[in-house]
Amino acid sequence: MSWERKQLEDVADFTLGKMLDQKKNKGEPLPYLANINVRWGSFDLDDLRQMRFEHHEAERFGLKVGDIVMCEGGEPGRCAIWKDYQPRMMIQKALHRIRPHDGLDNRFLFYTFLHKGKTGGFSPLFTGATIKHLPKEKLAKLEVDIPPLPTQQRIATILTAYDDLIENNRRRIQLLEQAARLLYKEWFVHLRFPGHEHVKVKDGVPDGWEKKKIADICETVGGGTPSTKSSEYWYGDITWVVPSDITKNDCLALFDSERKITEKGLRESSAKMVPTETILMTSRASVGFFALMEYEVCTNQGFINIIPHVDEMRMYLLFNLMSRVEEIRSNAKGTTYPEISKGRFRDMAVVIPTAMLVNEFSGFASDIINQVRILKKSTLKLERSRDLLLPRLMNGEVAV
Repeated sequence: MSWERKQLEDVADFTLGKMLDQKKNKGEPLPYLANINVRWGSFDLDDLRQMRFEHHEAERFGLKVGDIVMCEGGEPGRCAIWKDYQPRMMIQKALHRIRPHDGLDNRFLFYTFLHKGKTGGFSPLFTGATIKHLPKEKLAKLEVDIPPLPTQQRIATILTAYDDLIENNRRRIQLLEQAARLLYKEWFVHLRFPGHEHVKVKDGVPDGWEKKKIADICETVGGGTPSTKSSEYWYGDITWVVPSDITKNDCLALFDSERKITEKGLRESSAKMVPTETILMTSRASVGFFALMEYEVCTNQGFINIIPHVDEMRMYLLFNLMSRVEEIRSNAKGTTYPEISKGRFRDMAVVIPTAMLVNEFSGFASDIINQVRILKKSTLKLERSRDLLLPRLMNGEVAV
């Protein structure tokens, strides 16, 4: 049997989630997914919010195992399959819930969406000049190519094998980074560091520790953007990081940027190269996201790039700042979007433990970051292999 081309409304049911309106919402408070919780192929369930749902709304806005959850805005089309990670989960209006009919494998449909997302297949359906949306009536007309069910299942099984390995790496990375954060908290917040029983503490600061300003222990460097009107500045080989490169990344190890600039673009803008292992911290709009890179890079103006005076201080300072994200964000000001200035950031206080403790923590944390990098590199290779195979499978070029 050959592949058939059909519109999505003929092969799946879909609905938008519930409108956020505190005045009209009644019923039981339940967790819900928003746009920011949906990644390609997975969900970020940190910081879930709740709103009230009445009993009769559970079916209309609730999720079942196998549902595809798709972003209506932000990055329209981005989606993942719900696997009942948390019971009684609902969705809000920025998301579509898609349920394939019998005869259409939900995994195959997800990979159809992934392929379209990577090749611009959703773009003709978008509305909005600046903020793109994928409304329900447009999504209904999306054309999908569908082979017989056994072929769908074989294609989905091949691609799922890659994604299972990718997801396993992602979970391991999360556990590793969590271990480093917990160790930092145990030693430097709860003050249960090695030998703490024999150290006096006065006003919350152990003997031998010092209070300083961030400005005393590091250099801070900003960034810039070359003029987008000059093609001579763009499409070079210099890594130019913007906040979305970090917010879309799923770990502290960052290996690339979406856009590159030329030597001339660097020279004739306020962008500055920063050394290997500089702590990159977003400082504008999405404030308080962090990354490390293994080579020299530059950033746009949405960063404060932090270069410790002493290399051994890097890991301590990184995890110190990560533990203080809310404090950093509370120091961000602005009417259009929040931004923390270099001056305000440099004035923030930081408690410095003894050199021995800092070095010991640095050893543990550096080992963890190295393991994270190995896993992230493996993930990137798996993603590249899957993405090379994806179009050939979805176009029927590879027999399965």
